[in-house]
Amino acid sequence: AVVLSGVIQFALGVAKAGIIGQYFPSSVIKGMLAAIGLILILKQLPHLVGVDSDAFGEMEFFQKDGSNTLSFLSEAFSHIELGAFTIGLISLLIILVWDNSKIKKVPVIGLLPSGLVAVFAAVGLNQLFKTAAPNWYVSGDHLVQLPVLNNASEFSTLFTLPDFSYLSNPQVYIIAITIAVVASLETLLCVEAVDKIDPKKRRTPQNTELRAQGIGNFLSGLVGGLPITAVIVRSSANLAAGAQSKLSAILHGILLFTTVIFIPNILNLIPLAVLAAILIVVGYKLTKPSLYAQQFKVGLNQFIPFIITVLAILFTDLLIGILIGIGVGIFFILKDNHQVDYKFEEELTPAGEKIYKFKLSEHFTFLNKANLQKSFDNLPNDCSVLIDGSLVKHIDHDSLELIRNFKEQSAEKNIKVELLELN
Repeated sequence: AVVLSGVIQFALGVAKAGIIGQYFPSSVIKGMLAAIGLILILKQLPHLVGVDSDAFGEMEFFQKDGSNTLSFLSEAFSHIELGAFTIGLISLLIILVWDNSKIKKVPVIGLLPSGLVAVFAAVGLNQLFKTAAPNWYVSGDHLVQLPVLNNASEFSTLFTLPDFSYLSNPQVYIIAITIAVVASLETLLCVEAVDKIDPKKRRTPQNTELRAQGIGNFLSGLVGGLPITAVIVRSSANLAAGAQSKLSAILHGILLFTTVIFIPNILNLIPLAVLAAILIVVGYKLTKPSLYAQQFKVGLNQFIPFIITVLAILFTDLLIGILIGIGVGIFFILKDNHQVDYKFEEELTPAGEKIYKFKLSEHFTFLNKANLQKSFDNLPNDCSVLIDGSLVKHIDHDSLELIRNFKEQSAEKNIKVELLELN
């Protein structure tokens, strides 16, 4: 299914389907960023205090056991592990201090990412706890846990080739299409979001991204890997570390592969509390209070889709929340659109007769029908009406039909209707 999803994604890129990403409202994109930031903070706080019973990558608000993020958070703070909590707080402090602009200007030291410094400090501090304060020593489930290869022959066990006999099973194609659609939508959303927070304001070529991910998913499926998609957390952390080009993503992959294969024993010394601290800082940068204030100042037409997107993602999931946000955004677009469809004026003829003039805009569509119909209904009996279409470059069939019906029925109210340049 993953192999096939890669083929589908590549085809979407060739078909230039990436243009869909340009139709996501800005308020919804910013709402997605803010929601992910909140989720990161809420989900990582328990790990910061040493309560790691919840999965490290868990994102859902409501759990299958009936609990939810807030109830688990409350429970976590009543079972604080002092060692992990100390490591987490010191890691937070290191990251905040290291990210200071003055530190960044110091030669060599300023080049080291704050997260990496925090990880080294956390590992060192935990080893100190092991000898000086055994009760505070963080071990077991509170540490990174990666499989360790004992010899070269075990390397092949990490890979699983696909069973191509399943190509005759229709269910595989349904799953493949689902993976391709979900991965593509999430990627296009993340691409739009990353472009907004990129200091250089560069534009990512969406169709190239889809084709590249298609090839990536094809290869990942061939070796039994997970589906590939863009993720805003990694991308924002990448930008925060000062990445300037696509080379950072390539090196990221190489470093992941080599460290997991060759030094898993060292990686398994890392306390989860320091990783939680890093993600909490990333989350805060995505959901700063200033973002909410900025959206509110823009106006309710932007703020309402923004805040609804935030809440919908928090309480459902990323895609459902985005779809709800887009739905609300479209509502406000339609609401604004139908208010700018024509100019309405009342004039007096030389003979003293009142005439009502409707001057239609250049593009008049079915979105404008409701407002025009309301104006027609409010016209008094025994009047004259001029509907001026001299500016119209395009008018759809539905709108033209509405105007013709009004002219045909106007005799019932003794209304004289004249159409100017409308056929």
